[in-house]
Amino acid sequence: MKYDKIDSKLFIKNRKNFMAAMQPNSLAIFNSNDIYPISADSTMPFEQHRDILYLSGVDQEESVLFLFPDCPNEAYREILFVRETNDHIAVWEGAKLTKEAAFETSGIKTVLWLQDLEKVLFELSTYADTFYINTNEHYRANVETETREDRFTKWLLAKYPAHGVAKSGPILHKLRSVKDTIELDLIQKACNITEKGFRRILPFIKPGVWEYEIEAELLHEFVRNRSKGFAYTPIIASGNNANVLHYIENNKECKAGDLILFDIAAEYANYKSDLSRTVPVSGKFSDRQRAVYNAVHHVKKEATKLLVPGTLWKEYHVEVGDIMTAELLKLGLLDKADVQNEDKNWPAYKKYFMHGTSHHMGLDTHDYGLLHKPMEANMVFTVEPGIYIPEEGFGIRLEDDVVVQEKGEPFNLMGNIPIDAEEIEDLMQG
Repeated sequence: MKYDKIDSKLFIKNRKNFMAAMQPNSLAIFNSNDIYPISADSTMPFEQHRDILYLSGVDQEESVLFLFPDCPNEAYREILFVRETNDHIAVWEGAKLTKEAAFETSGIKTVLWLQDLEKVLFELSTYADTFYINTNEHYRANVETETREDRFTKWLLAKYPAHGVAKSGPILHKLRSVKDTIELDLIQKACNITEKGFRRILPFIKPGVWEYEIEAELLHEFVRNRSKGFAYTPIIASGNNANVLHYIENNKECKAGDLILFDIAAEYANYKSDLSRTVPVSGKFSDRQRAVYNAVHHVKKEATKLLVPGTLWKEYHVEVGDIMTAELLKLGLLDKADVQNEDKNWPAYKKYFMHGTSHHMGLDTHDYGLLHKPMEANMVFTVEPGIYIPEEGFGIRLEDDVVVQEKGEPFNLMGNIPIDAEEIEDLMQG
C-alpha cells in the first residue's frame, strides 16, 4: 500500500460497534474480495472489500474475519484468517501479512492461517445459533458477478442449514454512514490530493489540449501524493460531451470557447473524494457561460446549507429542486407555464438538472447510508448541482464534499479548491 498506516483503534472501535448491534449468540463472517481475472494470466488491480477493511484494516486478498461476541472461548470472539506466507510468495508477489503484522494492523489478537478456517468454523458453529451473512444491499447495486463473499455464503448455508441467518448490511449501512474523526482525516487527505491535481491542470489547459492529456496530468499528481489514483473513472468532458452524464472516453480535443466539465477525484487509503468543476478552455467564461455557472454555484451554496442533522434526503432533494427552478426561470431556460404544467413526478427543472444533488461518501464514492433515516452529524455528503444545455453546447456541474455538523453549516472538505468564476479565470491566465 502507498498510504501511511491507519491507527488500529479505528478498526477496534468499528468492530465493537458492529458486535453491539448483533443478535445474541451469533457469528458474523466477512470475506476479502477476489482478484478478478482479465484474460490469460492478467488480473485487475486488487481492491479490498470495503466491509472487511472497515472492520479490520486488512487490505489483502484471501482474508476472512469472524466476529462472535458471545463465544464461550474468549480467544475466538474475534478471529482474523490470513493467507499463510512464505519466502517463495515474498519473492514472487511481495510481502504478505504475518500474524504479527495482521495484529498490528487490526488490533485482533487471534490471527490464524486461512487453512484452519473450516476446522475453527465447525467448532464455532456448535455454539452459534445464527450466522450473519454479508450481501450487497446498496441502493445503486446491480451486480452480475458472483463475488468471493457470495460463494462463501452459498457454501456456508449449504453446510450449516440448521442455523438462523441474519444480515450484516443494515448494521453496516448505519455505522459506515457516520464517520469517525480518523476517517474524516483520511477523506480530507484525499480531498487535499484532489486539490493539488486540480490546481496543477488549470494553467495546463488551453485550446488544442486533449482530454486524455489532462487525465494524465491528474493521475501523475495523484500518484505522486501516495494515492492509488482516481477514486472513480474520471470524467473530463469538453464542449457538448458535458451533457453526457457519465462520459468517460476522454478522447476529444478541447476547443477555444468551450467549457470542460471535470468529475475527477483522488482516493487515499481506500477513502474517496468526489469533485466536479467546470472551467473555460480559453481561460475566460463568456457572459452566458458565466451566468449559468453562477446559477449553479448559487444552487450549490444554498443546497449545502440544508445538510443539517434531522434533514430527510428525499425532502432535501425537493427543496433543492425548488431552488434550481428559480434559477432556471431567471436564465430563461424555463418559463412560468413550464412550472405550472409540470409533472410532479418529473418536475420541469429535470430537463436541465436530471440527477440527484447529494449522496453519502466515504470508503465508497456512493457510500453506505440509510436514505429514509434523518441526517446525522459526521455524515459526509457530496453537493453537486448542475445545468446541462445540449442546444447551447455546454453543461456545468460543481461539486464539493461536506461533513454534516452538530450545529451550523456543514464543513466543506474542499473549501480550499478554487470555485469562484473569477478565481478560476485568474489561475488559468496565470
